[in-house]
Amino acid sequence: MKTVTHWIAGKPYGDVSGASATWGPVTDPATGEVTTRVAMAGADEVDAAVAAAKEAYAGWRTSSLAQRIAILFRYRELLNSRRDDLAALITAEQGKTHADALGEVARGLEIVELACGLGMALKGDMSTEVSSRIDVASVRQPLGVIVGISPFNFPAMISMWMFPMAIACGNTFVHKPSSKAPSASILLAELAAEAGVPDGVLNIVQGDEVAVNALLDHPDVAAVSFVGSTPVARHVYTRASAGGKRVQALGEAKNHMLVLPDADLDAAAEAAVTAAYGSAGQRCMAVSVVVAVGSAGDALVSRIAERAKTVKIGPGDDPTSEMGPLITKAHRDRVADYVAGAAAQGADVVLDGRGFTVEGLENGHWMGVSLLDKVSTDSDAYRNEIFGPVLCVLRAETYEEAMTIINGSPYGNASSIFTRDGGAARRFQLEVEAGMVGVNVPMPVPVGYHSFGGWKDSAFGDHRMYGSEAVHFYTRGKVITSRWPDAAETASGPDLGFPASR
Repeated sequence: MKTVTHWIAGKPYGDVSGASATWGPVTDPATGEVTTRVAMAGADEVDAAVAAAKEAYAGWRTSSLAQRIAILFRYRELLNSRRDDLAALITAEQGKTHADALGEVARGLEIVELACGLGMALKGDMSTEVSSRIDVASVRQPLGVIVGISPFNFPAMISMWMFPMAIACGNTFVHKPSSKAPSASILLAELAAEAGVPDGVLNIVQGDEVAVNALLDHPDVAAVSFVGSTPVARHVYTRASAGGKRVQALGEAKNHMLVLPDADLDAAAEAAVTAAYGSAGQRCMAVSVVVAVGSAGDALVSRIAERAKTVKIGPGDDPTSEMGPLITKAHRDRVADYVAGAAAQGADVVLDGRGFTVEGLENGHWMGVSLLDKVSTDSDAYRNEIFGPVLCVLRAETYEEAMTIINGSPYGNASSIFTRDGGAARRFQLEVEAGMVGVNVPMPVPVGYHSFGGWKDSAFGDHRMYGSEAVHFYTRGKVITSRWPDAAETASGPDLGFPASR
């Protein structure tokens, strides 16, 4: 059986014989078989990783920006050359199709490329002669040891959203990936070492909440970046910030897609199917709710159902598959329960994905696409993040009623509108309470040089991920006021007054 362990100080770390280690199972979602065992870190492994990062920080923070960028350029090329290998690891442990996994790697590479050009973002400001021979400069400096905690649904991309920007800014990094899909993290670390990242600058600790809490409490950790569920995001934010750490913690989503009667309903239906069922709905940017206004409702539901029935579900390594399995059997059963509960709470089950299976892979974690119409706002299927291939349709008579529904959600990750009316679109983008907004775009994931993050219970902390906000999160500002008298000046006595600005 394959073994995945930690990566600390530039090499594998841990007892691979298993004599003194604690291990967790990693399952192939398409078969239901345990294919890998992953080491589970305790306090000792966390201490070793943080100590390695702290030791490496002394040299890395004073390395030239040119040196860091050169290493990241090499890293980008190595990642690009191994993108198929990385995608294969994602498919084997997360279950998504190979094409989808390649898309994940490409979006991660986008942030590595952003980190390669970070010189412009890290430059400071200077004002000369603010007073007689007094200059003031603003600079940004790294924080120290950064922790990143990433979820199972994007084992490579979210990792690459975090540590390349952090280390480009001069920090060192300890990454705690999901124990459900750990292998991609080790390949990322191996390629970083090959690119020339010094030992200890990037470290990996596998594990569960024991490792997470040890990292949150560690006195040598300066900041924590997290993506996961809202309850855990709130826990990470509360616990780490109580210890004086800087925190960005992204949580759950209930992304709404508002469809007005004047919209291109064929385009809207195609977008809804792609955004709801891609990655088996296991992504925080998935559209999980469509709010159909007025006469758009029946025609839109009919079009969505027609297209959804054609989605080809199968193992991720089959090139004809468009949607793979869910991550675990327990999660599949939880998603199925939401479909059953919605029917009991009055929704029309247009498509029911329960009981779906793939011939020859009956033990896989399969769930067919489900479409629920006329869902109420007080139903469990609407109130909670399902994180599966389930699309809820709510009806509204007017734009105003639809906005009351959308803005009444406790989540504010992303929202989109489909319409031909520019005035309605402009009004929506200003009024909707969400951090990311799409206009005729179902999943408005910002490009790398903008920043990613939501509002309300979808995010905790003041900084978003990647883009310019990542630079501010991974650095802190310092203002330097200096005076260098001319050597020809006559020395004068001390001036005890407050410095004048003129």
